[in-house]
Amino acid sequence: MRLKLVIFALTFSPIMILDLVTKRWALEALSYSSSQLFGGLIPLTLAFNKGAAFGISIGEDSRWFFVPVTILALALLGGLLKQSSKTDFLRIFSISLVVSGALGNLYDRVRWGRGVVDFIGPIDLGIGDFPIFNVADMAISCGAILLAISFWMEERALSRSNSSELVEQLDELAALKELPDEEAP
Repeated sequence: MRLKLVIFALTFSPIMILDLVTKRWALEALSYSSSQLFGGLIPLTLAFNKGAAFGISIGEDSRWFFVPVTILALALLGGLLKQSSKTDFLRIFSISLVVSGALGNLYDRVRWGRGVVDFIGPIDLGIGDFPIFNVADMAISCGAILLAISFWMEERALSRSNSSELVEQLDELAALKELPDEEAP
């Protein structure tokens, strides 16, 4: 469990600090004007998101819906972290990313009613704009993708293990069939 906590802390701490620092910067630097990175490729625009990730809305004041849902999700992720193998670094890292992002956005929801501070975007994709987001949203998204990959890898390993066990059992049965009748058990 100690190794899990070290991996968790080494992921959680920088993500939380980066999220809080960039949100504070956005509140100060972008309150009255927008900015851009990389020659306009990535616009920076301050926005307050009362909905879910990437501006998905479920009503005007969904703050108190998302607080308990986030707490429940954090509890489930904690259980998943506890049951994960200490050698499954991908799973531990991915859970740490999701928890970091969820706590970063939960902090905003609890501290004020304006919503979660978002500031990266909107990014023009040519067919529409990608919604405004923040560091916590990136951590949640990357962590969720990596978590799905870790489950897929685990399922694939189990499938291979089951396949090789089945092959061994079939080989044993074939060997039994080849024995003369008096030697068969």
